[in-house]
Amino acid sequence: MKVSALQAGTLPPPDVFDRMCPSRGVLEHVTSRWGVLVLGALDERGYRFSELRRKVSGVSEKMLAQTLQTLERDGFVLREAHPVIPPRVDYSLTPLGREAAALVAALAHWSERRVPEVESARREYDGRAVAAR
Repeated sequence: MKVSALQAGTLPPPDVFDRMCPSRGVLEHVTSRWGVLVLGALDERGYRFSELRRKVSGVSEKMLAQTLQTLERDGFVLREAHPVIPPRVDYSLTPLGREAAALVAALAHWSERRVPEVESARREYDGRAVAAR
């Protein structure tokens, strides 16, 4: 960030390649392994915490809670606590979250479709590495 921009009270235009740009943090949260999966699941429908944990197989309770809190702080997830016994909390996407979910879902679905090519490339690479020894 340039000193002149700070002195003038204006922010420079976002640049994800600049290490000081706040967009890097947003990108990290949205594209983390659990961020992508949580956004994708919530894009289908709203979930309670335990339902979401079952849907996103392999995520620990701690990681899911941290991911949801981060996405909520960034404005992607809406957390609704209902004053009932037992306590009930629902999670859903905000409009900003739906936009982000659509983008990361496209990448996730692309990766699902391209697994055979990736596996083939890995075998070829590993074969070259073994042959070079």
